[in-house]
Amino acid sequence: MWQMNKAHSLQWTIPSNYEGRLLREFLVDQKVSKRTLTSVKFEGGKICVNKSEVNVRHLLKKDDIVELVFPPETGSDKLIPENMPLNIVYEDGDVLVVDKPPGLNTIPSKEHMTGSLANGIAGYYKRISLASAVHIVTRLDRDTSGLVLIAKHRHIHHLFSLQQKGREVSRTYEALAEGEMKSTQGVIEKPIGRKETSIIEREIRQDGQYACTAYLVLGQFSQAVHLSLHPETGRTHQIRVHMSSIGHPLLGDDLYGGHMGLIKRQALHCRTLSFFHPMTKEWMEFNCPLASDMKDVLNDL
Repeated sequence: MWQMNKAHSLQWTIPSNYEGRLLREFLVDQKVSKRTLTSVKFEGGKICVNKSEVNVRHLLKKDDIVELVFPPETGSDKLIPENMPLNIVYEDGDVLVVDKPPGLNTIPSKEHMTGSLANGIAGYYKRISLASAVHIVTRLDRDTSGLVLIAKHRHIHHLFSLQQKGREVSRTYEALAEGEMKSTQGVIEKPIGRKETSIIEREIRQDGQYACTAYLVLGQFSQAVHLSLHPETGRTHQIRVHMSSIGHPLLGDDLYGGHMGLIKRQALHCRTLSFFHPMTKEWMEFNCPLASDMKDVLNDL
């Protein structure tokens, strides 16, 4: 079994099927990346078997106690820690889940080096004396509200990246879109790519990346439709582009043709987030209510 402490180390007891095998093989099977092993070797970490420091060519025996101590992480000089209120939905030694309000960048940009969620997390880590860089696993657009997943260590981020490739990190959104939907549920499969005349805007294009969004109508109103959406892929602006492409842009999404009369930002909220905990392997699911501005529009409708 494994253990992880505040100093960012992992510990395993070697089972019989690794008797006589290289330590490197065992660590690779535990999904420890080559990049991580390189950083352990050259940046201040260590690998111990039965409390004695070894290298990855060490031959294992049954019931050996292997400990992998990660080098200390340092935050980017460009990421300025800030004292910012965070709505923490869940936290343990490996994972942080935060409910992001609308109007807040997930990470800094060249135009806005401060005031992002990442700045706030860096400030939080500083207050709790956590020696870790900020590892954002799931990003949201500035004006999209809802759940964001953060890994509290580089190795945990790597494990989440593997889950994302296997589509094991799942998110469900709620949105308010224009018009009347002809069907109560469906799937949008259209490739998305960057618009040639913009560095921000995306569009449907045949040479774009495959993108798939499933939708379910939660409520139909005279001015708008209330939707639940599940993106099977994670393309930039995916939900916004897909909904606009079928003639139902999100309310408040002026970049993709949405009207601004009822709400001043795209009416999109990450409602649920689910994943396998990278260490315990437990399936975890989190849910957060709609942001107040979307609630107000829904009540008015």
